[in-house]
Amino acid sequence: MSKLVPPHGGKGLVECLLKGDALKAELKKAEGLKALEISNRVKGDLIMLGIGGFSPLSGFMPKADWKSVCENFTLADGTFWPVPVCLDTNDESVKVGDEIALKNGGEIFATMKVTEKYELTDADKKWECEKVYRGSGAESEGDKFWEIAPKDHPGVQMVLAQGKFNLAGPVKVLSEGDYADRYPGVYKTPAQIRAEMEAKGWANVAALQLRNPMHRSHEFLAKIACEVCDGVVIHSLIGNLKPGDIPGQVRIKCIQTLIDKYFVKEHVINAGYPLDMRYAGPREALLHATFRQNYGINNMLIGRDHAGVGDFYGLFEAQEIFDRIPYPAEPGKALITKPMKIDWTFYCYKCDGMASLRTCPHGKEDRVILSGTKLRKALSEGAEVPDHFGREEVLAILREYYEGLTEKVEIKMQGAASGAVMK
Repeated sequence: MSKLVPPHGGKGLVECLLKGDALKAELKKAEGLKALEISNRVKGDLIMLGIGGFSPLSGFMPKADWKSVCENFTLADGTFWPVPVCLDTNDESVKVGDEIALKNGGEIFATMKVTEKYELTDADKKWECEKVYRGSGAESEGDKFWEIAPKDHPGVQMVLAQGKFNLAGPVKVLSEGDYADRYPGVYKTPAQIRAEMEAKGWANVAALQLRNPMHRSHEFLAKIACEVCDGVVIHSLIGNLKPGDIPGQVRIKCIQTLIDKYFVKEHVINAGYPLDMRYAGPREALLHATFRQNYGINNMLIGRDHAGVGDFYGLFEAQEIFDRIPYPAEPGKALITKPMKIDWTFYCYKCDGMASLRTCPHGKEDRVILSGTKLRKALSEGAEVPDHFGREEVLAILREYYEGLTEKVEIKMQGAASGAVMK
């Protein structure tokens, strides 16, 4: 009997990925089906459906689920789920009952039986953005959100640009893409990570979500988890990011360097997952916790401005949202993975080490506030990075990456990152 937390939804790991003879037969069948081109975001969602990362989902959401998720944080049957997982299209010719092939970049990733087709008007899309992307930060006050979000919020831009229709139905996933080849030993399915943690005898596990290079604050969070849990999974997003972010291969190399030199390796797993960022702030923090439960992880590290962008969310809104979501009583339907809420962390010269607002009594003039955005900006401009901001071994990797770029990367400073104190 596994000591790990069970998959979300009470149905075990729902894996839609075909293998062996079934895969060969479906691939042959797919060649004769009407093909629909899908976005990179949908491709990532498909792969997560395939490997069980989105259990208990077995396909794209019908309108009742889409509406309930946006409004109530649950599927229509009451199972907790925080963000829509939908397939959009402008194709008028697709009909309910059709079987279609889903393609990206010339590769067939899945087949799908269309069980529902529903239109999303501009008003519907705006409503979804209000529910899923609008937070309590400065950019959300009054009409300012809609003055700024369409040009500055990548998640809102994504929803507003979606097609006219959503298609719902179960999928048969035929490919995991090239993640296993590009990230050997790092790209791991929920079943693989569960097996690795069971072999280590872990039961109480934390996940550290990363989309930036791992600086000292991230390292500090991971080590807090190592102190109070059996181990930590440093779980990096290796899908698509927004322009200016650092590629996954570079970030993974930085993380592995840190693990090799500054961690007890038996208590750390370096892994990646294939989603694109949605930049949904608090709602995305809930999604991160939900699919981490499928990976066997029962604690989600939530620090400052988790999955945020600009000033759209309050600094700790991603922590607070866990206190006001529904927890259905029916077995399997509630979110089990809990947040590990960590205060703002930094290096303090007077404390002579990493600290947080809960542990450090000194003033901001003594602190190096660690911001991934500020680090990227300094490195992209060839500026000096202050002491204690990052490990030298990691900074060397990042400097090499930026020096090799043929085009200058512009990093915009917004929100908390713009106020980071760099002494």
